[in-house]
Amino acid sequence: MKKLKREDVKQEVFDLYDDYAHNKIQRREFMEKLSVYAVGGITVASLMSFMLPNYIDTLLVDPNDPELDSDYFTYESAKGGGEIKGLLSKPKNFEGTLGGIVIVHENRGLNPYIEDTARRAALAGFITLAPDALSPLGGYPGNDDEGRAMQRKRDRNEMLEDFIAAFNYLKNHKDCSGRIGVVGFCFGGWISNMMAVKVSDLAAAVPFYGGQPKENIDQINAPLMLQFAGLDERVNAGWPAYEAALKEHGKEYQAFVYPNVNHGFHNTSTPRYNEAAAELAWGRTIDFFTKHLAE
Repeated sequence: MKKLKREDVKQEVFDLYDDYAHNKIQRREFMEKLSVYAVGGITVASLMSFMLPNYIDTLLVDPNDPELDSDYFTYESAKGGGEIKGLLSKPKNFEGTLGGIVIVHENRGLNPYIEDTARRAALAGFITLAPDALSPLGGYPGNDDEGRAMQRKRDRNEMLEDFIAAFNYLKNHKDCSGRIGVVGFCFGGWISNMMAVKVSDLAAAVPFYGGQPKENIDQINAPLMLQFAGLDERVNAGWPAYEAALKEHGKEYQAFVYPNVNHGFHNTSTPRYNEAAAELAWGRTIDFFTKHLAE
């Protein structure tokens, strides 16, 4: 089987994957449509292997990093799914208290990439909580296909309550300063935007390529940093109206569009990952939290 590189694969394949990853087409239709691009020694199997997540080889932080305290626990989400599993991470040997960050997964549960992101943020000097909104259904099942199917069974507003409950858990944690932000990706970007609407004392929000709220934007108090992928027509279509509402209500925000990168460009596990854009966006995110979560 030919080992593919990014330049071997047409943009249309990435667009198809986006449709597949967001439940617009099912696996069988995805494979059928990929067959159009299986030419010149490229097979459908090689395209599938190239596009699907590789979590084993792409983590940026060792889960057993000696500089981290990172472990799973459960907390209560009375208005959401009940008992929710989460990954709580913080640096070892810190003094005082830390700013908190809720890390919100995509539309497939708490997979290794999101756990990696939570640990990475903790190493930057924060206490982080990455919940698994699939907890009421048994938790992330170990693969994204099943994870997406499971997440579709949950009401997204109840899942929003699970992440608001995570905010409240951190707010009362002995190691947290009480200043808490949220960062989320895709579905998690929508959650981040909605937490800015719903949580009056949220200190900062960073939605990565997230859907936008349509109402109550006047209720946002948190400063926003919005991260967009230049090729992400689906999500970007909603940005002009959202920006107009933010301006109308005098909200504090900054937005960055990273040209020529796909939705999911921060996710290290798929070829949509763009290291230059991801590192720039992540550096901006950490600087933003450092500024707004300081005591």
